[in-house]
Amino acid sequence: MPRARAQAELARMVEAIRHEPFYRTGTWIDESLGIYAGWAEAMDSFCDGMPLQQPGGDRCLIFSGEEYSNERLATPKNGAASASPARECAYLLRRSEQDANFLANLNGMFHGLLVDRARGAATLFNDRYGMHRLCYHESKDAFYFAAEAKAILAVQPELRRPNLRSLGEFVACSCVLENRTIFADISVLPAASAWTFRDGRLQTKSTYFEPRQWEEQGLLDAESYYQQLRSTLLDRLPPYFAGRQAMGISMTGGLDTRVILACHLPAPGRLPSYTFGGPFRESRDVRIGRKIASICQQPHQVIQVSHEFLDHFPHYAERTMHLTEGTVDVNRASDLYVSEKARAIAPAKIVGTYGSEIVRHAVMFKPAQPMAGLFRPDFLPQVRQAGETYATLRRQHPVTFAAFRQSPWYHHGVLAIEQSQLTVRSPFLDNEFVRTVYRAPQDSSRHGDVRLRLIQDGSRELGRIPSDRGVGGNGGLSSALGHAWQEFTFKAEYAYDYGMPQPVARIDHMFSGLRLERLFLGRHKLLHFRVWYRDQLANYVREMLLDPRTLSRPYLEAKKVESLVNGHLTGGLNYTTEIHKLLSLELLHRLFLDAR
Repeated sequence: MPRARAQAELARMVEAIRHEPFYRTGTWIDESLGIYAGWAEAMDSFCDGMPLQQPGGDRCLIFSGEEYSNERLATPKNGAASASPARECAYLLRRSEQDANFLANLNGMFHGLLVDRARGAATLFNDRYGMHRLCYHESKDAFYFAAEAKAILAVQPELRRPNLRSLGEFVACSCVLENRTIFADISVLPAASAWTFRDGRLQTKSTYFEPRQWEEQGLLDAESYYQQLRSTLLDRLPPYFAGRQAMGISMTGGLDTRVILACHLPAPGRLPSYTFGGPFRESRDVRIGRKIASICQQPHQVIQVSHEFLDHFPHYAERTMHLTEGTVDVNRASDLYVSEKARAIAPAKIVGTYGSEIVRHAVMFKPAQPMAGLFRPDFLPQVRQAGETYATLRRQHPVTFAAFRQSPWYHHGVLAIEQSQLTVRSPFLDNEFVRTVYRAPQDSSRHGDVRLRLIQDGSRELGRIPSDRGVGGNGGLSSALGHAWQEFTFKAEYAYDYGMPQPVARIDHMFSGLRLERLFLGRHKLLHFRVWYRDQLANYVREMLLDPRTLSRPYLEAKKVESLVNGHLTGGLNYTTEIHKLLSLELLHRLFLDAR
């Protein structure tokens, strides 16, 4: 296309993903190769200072995300803002010139564009898990690609049409599966892609890694596996703590964050920590997080999700759906709220996310059948197909499902929310760590939770603290009783909140003046949407879901929606998850599908 048109489209695409004033934007153009590229990155992040190129050189690298090779250890320490913007990631350009397996040897969550003017070629690539998402659309005029679909929609408004299969998956799974987006003609770049372009045209679609390369490794015995896993963590954690951005840690009552601290603990006072708290009482997360921070001699504070969040819920709900584009439900709006607060503490954070999924094969989502009569019959086959797709995915190797399917599809939305505010580092998706987990013995569960031993061997003090569910600790009768009690309170809280049966909800409504929720809620969870939708957010729910626009959606049964909303708000019924879904769908329509 003509340069003037391409530049104008590029500017609109970049603006569409410039979400915050602390983002730095830029563009790079090579008209002879037909390449128009732009970016928006947080200031002082790993890849601030794009593009990477030698003066007069033929090679240019535009990189987004982070890479965790040991070469990072030579970069400035946390908070050292005096480094020049491009210095931290500058080694990547040198490696791209010297390493024939450059892409396969990268380690992290990233995507990028590598241009070789001498060959007249460009390679579009992403990480081997597909965590740092790239969306694309092939039109008759150009190949459009962007970190977020909204950038493509900014210049191709005719693409604001739903993919009905994706919509069915979102209803069933709260995410879109495989390499689809919520939009009919915008796809997601497959994991470990290396797509080559010449003269502005897509020439080859290559893949530099397949999970079967790790699936085919030989298994280890229990002791050898443990020793290799611990050795890998000790070796691979330091790069995740490197870099010029000040870093904090999200402290929870679970085991995954504690594994990281037991294997690599920064000097006292160097790693600010925080735990998210709710409105009713101090949760187990908060109490355990404070205790861990004290043992590790790190500062700690509680980020409270309470009245301020609820007062501004419409803003956070809309912004959450705008950022995630059909990959989370609206109840994840709290993640945006706490991420804004966390950035004020430190612009980067290290998390234990994906740990239990990778090591223990924890499954975090599964398809759910919608409420009978809520959706029209001609839409339900799309929802059933989502269940069939999911069943096929679950037949894969459990680590493959966790790392290469669940993480980039189900977890993408929350990661997108967090990354809009923070640099997010998760060592449990380190290449060497995941590769090692594939070698676990088949009967590894018989030997107990390997994370407990990792914590105990790293720090006996940390090992003495039971998890939020009462797992671990000193053992013995007291630990067993503690675990039983925490499991009871966890399930009781769920039953009183999201999972409250309708007959019990009616009884609870009759005695609403007694505020019985204060007896059950807040021990483990910080979000209580059943109560919030009924009370503080009732007007918002009513205005959104009883609006004629909402009731006219072609796949909804309007009378059922009205009955559901009125039942939850005034009739003492529990339709929390249905309200999540209906609000999410309606916001997707208003933000993306209605606006052309």
